[in-house]
Amino acid sequence: MSETPERGGRTSTVASWLPSIKVTAAAIFLALLVGAVLIAFSDRQAVESLRYFFSYPWDFFRYAGEAIIQSYWALLTGAVGSWKAITQTLERAAPLICAGLGVSLAFRAGLFNIGAQGQLILGAICAGYVGFAFDLPPGLHLLVALLAGVLGGAVWGGISGYLKAQTGAHEVITTIMLNYVASSVLLYLLTKNAFQRPGSDNPRSLPADDSAMFPTIFGVHTGVVVAVLVAVGVWWLLERSTLGFEMRAVGANADAARTAGMSLAKVYTLAMLVAGGLAGLAATQQILGHHDSLTANVAGSIGFDAITVALLGRATPLGTVLAGLLFGALSAGGVQMQASAAATPLALTQVLQALIVLFVAAPALVRGVMRFKDTGGGATVMAKGWGS
Repeated sequence: MSETPERGGRTSTVASWLPSIKVTAAAIFLALLVGAVLIAFSDRQAVESLRYFFSYPWDFFRYAGEAIIQSYWALLTGAVGSWKAITQTLERAAPLICAGLGVSLAFRAGLFNIGAQGQLILGAICAGYVGFAFDLPPGLHLLVALLAGVLGGAVWGGISGYLKAQTGAHEVITTIMLNYVASSVLLYLLTKNAFQRPGSDNPRSLPADDSAMFPTIFGVHTGVVVAVLVAVGVWWLLERSTLGFEMRAVGANADAARTAGMSLAKVYTLAMLVAGGLAGLAATQQILGHHDSLTANVAGSIGFDAITVALLGRATPLGTVLAGLLFGALSAGGVQMQASAAATPLALTQVLQALIVLFVAAPALVRGVMRFKDTGGGATVMAKGWGS
């Protein structure tokens, strides 16, 4: 008899996930459908055939169909078509997963962390400096550089958390401003001899020493494994720990959590500390995984892409991992799309990412277009993430 409620609970949990999964899959399908239209009208032959479309329309459909098939086939093979493609997808996904987990964790605590980019930059500065300036044995060097990157991101995120807790400063404003500060700090440091390559005036540092690099397994650096383990750790933190319960309670209803005796200041500060540390870990994936030097563009757009990954993953660890893998695949496959016979612009992959997030953020639109029955599910997790 005791097992019946457990089985029923599991069944209801799975059932509650189904609307979200269905809407997310439909959002991806609609994004690919709109992307196909964009591919058709970006193909030179298809566009030229529009001049005589009404006299012989089949040329347009043939050229457009060939361009769409070639582009999406190149996207698929570039993402998972070979072991090399898979390794590129995994390595591009790893920093997105780590930074996305940081944004997701802040969402669950009712905080909108726009500062993953700045936290990632500080993590890159710390990890990069330890990586090329310290002379330590292999293994220990990697560990120290890894901890330095996490600590740098945590401190930068903790500043926003502390300001939110002590002064009520809105985390959106403080994190955006700290993004600019972090970028300026990086540019300033790259003009100093301690960070510049010897004998060069270019704003570029030395890459991390080999002793500080992630080891590789079957051609994939082990930072990918770290990202997956961290996702499991974030799940445990949110779902099995006292601090995670407090974060979820504050994110659901801060006033009720305060009435229950929870410290909002502690939750806000710790949530942003951990979120910043995860963004700093994402920086180590770049610096210690690819021999990247510190440059003005070392963070790319990973910190901002992490926000879309967290939104697509509905602020859950599993969803964030899957969204990170999807975006990693789009990033890796986008290069192959550009090199395909259709010569699809690389920017189209960014358009696809934006369309996916757009449709996921508008579940009512997706349900209306796809004629899904409204079950009322799929939006609660996202709403809690905004702290509303």
